[in-house]
Amino acid sequence: MKESQTPQIVTRDQWERARAELLVREKAHTRAGDELAAARRRLPMTRMEPLTVVGADGPVPLHDVFEGRRMLIVYHFMWKRKGAPHHQQCEGCTHTQAAMNSAVCAYLAERDVTYAVFSSGPWTEIAAYRDFMGWTTPWYSTAGSADVLATRDGGDVRCYLRVDDQVFQTYETKLRGIEAMMPTLQLLDLTVYGRQETWEDSPDGWPQDQTGAWWRRNGRPVAQWTRTNAAVE
Repeated sequence: MKESQTPQIVTRDQWERARAELLVREKAHTRAGDELAAARRRLPMTRMEPLTVVGADGPVPLHDVFEGRRMLIVYHFMWKRKGAPHHQQCEGCTHTQAAMNSAVCAYLAERDVTYAVFSSGPWTEIAAYRDFMGWTTPWYSTAGSADVLATRDGGDVRCYLRVDDQVFQTYETKLRGIEAMMPTLQLLDLTVYGRQETWEDSPDGWPQDQTGAWWRRNGRPVAQWTRTNAAVE
């Protein structure tokens, strides 16, 4: 990477004034997000027909995935072709799961929310990948489920509500909507060079690369290098 330019150097007082001006816009952005969340809570819901997914204990009805809680957040993990080795699995979906550890799920559970991952791959392959990555969240195969649980390109987040044994879908999002699961991106947005991707509005000379190009290194999704040193054949 060629040497990048840097921001203008100013005095501490000048910097404080510029920071205060940006803070006004940041607060407005936060309030706008609060308004969207309020509207999201007022969306209607739609009933899900009885569905079955496959987990560690075999086929289970969708309402059992809630594990007794009222709400369920599901990430729909894209699955590459049957029999694909670990390093060929989706780098973007792998990125989304990197921060979803047991502690995060414990906090969700305190608000009566279960987190789970659905994928269209065979259960044995899904379980092998989850275990390879050291993830502990529940995963399920939707290979034999209805199309309403299919995963679109780019992954999906869908939210459900359980009322007795009936399940309703309350929300879904995709593409940049799933960035809530990727704290790496929000942290990078705080830095001077941002995500360093070509779509960003950055000053001339800032380092930039194609969107998501840095999610894979030396043939593997980056997170896999925390689990193995084995080179990709």
